[in-house]
This record gives sequence, structure tokens and C-alpha cells, in this order.
Amino acid sequence: MSRKEFDASRMRRMKRVAARYGLTILTADKMKVLGHPGGHALRENVSYRIVFGDEPKPFSASLDEVEAYLDALEAGGE
Repeated sequence: MSRKEFDASRMRRMKRVAARYGLTILTADKMKVLGHPGGHALRENVSYRIVFGDEPKPFSASLDEVEAYLDALEAGGE
């Protein structure tokens, strides 16, 4: 397994991509009901509005879902 596949490396890459679009990746530190660490959300820097990861509950997006959303932004899909 290469270093670029570790979650910390993925998160750093995604934060750089998100910053290009004026977004910040937020991470919930509290445990969810199922016992897993909290999820993620994307916040717009200018308006502080959550643009992804707040439906159906706050911080409900997984790291993979955030990565897919950012990939779609880069591809011009959003």
C-alpha cells in the first residue's frame, strides 16, 4: 500500500482541491450513533454555508463521497 492511499494523504489532497473552489472540508470529531467516527461536510468559505454532507444529517458524508463530489467539481459536472 503506497502512502498516497492512506486517509491522511487523501485528506490533504482533497483539502487542496477544495481550497481551489473556495471550500473547506469539515470533520465531525464525535462518534456517530453506530459507533463510527463522525463524517465530513463541505463548507463554502464566503458564506459559511454547508454545500455537501448535511443531508440527511449533519456530517453524513463519507470520505469517499467527499472525494467523488470534488472529482465531479474538477470534471465540471457541478
